[in-house]
Amino acid sequence: MVDIEKASEDFAVRIYNLYKYLSYSKKEYILSNQLLRSGTSIGANVSEAEGGITKKDFIAKMHIALKEAHETKYWLRIMRRTELLNSVEYNSIYKDASIIEATIVKILKSSKSDN
Repeated sequence: MVDIEKASEDFAVRIYNLYKYLSYSKKEYILSNQLLRSGTSIGANVSEAEGGITKKDFIAKMHIALKEAHETKYWLRIMRRTELLNSVEYNSIYKDASIIEATIVKILKSSKSDN
């Protein structure tokens, strides 16, 4: 199983680097800022979930992380369709986002079945 804390932190670094690339090289600020916010928020919410006081708190934070992963994938699709990302760039980072999303779903299913 994927270490979700490490994966989401590594993903946040990739998102930040993509943001820098889009901002400096392509002079794109609006979509890249949206991507930066949602893409780095995944890991922040996973980290908060890990420090949750109760199981309910853990599940709530993981749900927020999942929502942020969905949003991140949306912005990546828009960036691909507007040709801000080429297919190689898109496929690589979109795959990572999908793995994180699937891992969070598994964690949520497991957490809910433990009740």
